[in-house]
Amino acid sequence: MIRKHSATLHGHRTSFSLEDAFWADLKAIAATRRMSLAGLIAEIDDAREPDSNLSSALRLHVLSWIKQHGAPKADGLTGE
Repeated sequence: MIRKHSATLHGHRTSFSLEDAFWADLKAIAATRRMSLAGLIAEIDDAREPDSNLSSALRLHVLSWIKQHGAPKADGLTGE
């Protein structure tokens, strides 16, 4: 299911829509990296192309992470 989420990035509130699986993987990636979910989202937002949208950038980040590290686990470990 796709759900709407919101975050404050650089003092501005923004929203994005993500499937539950991507949301769970983002949280697991943040845990693996020992950083806040908001911090991870801000990092992805800062690195994305100006003409791309945040939802797409978040999905692409999860895909890239899985290709490089394996699927993240809820406990912050990777599935390597």
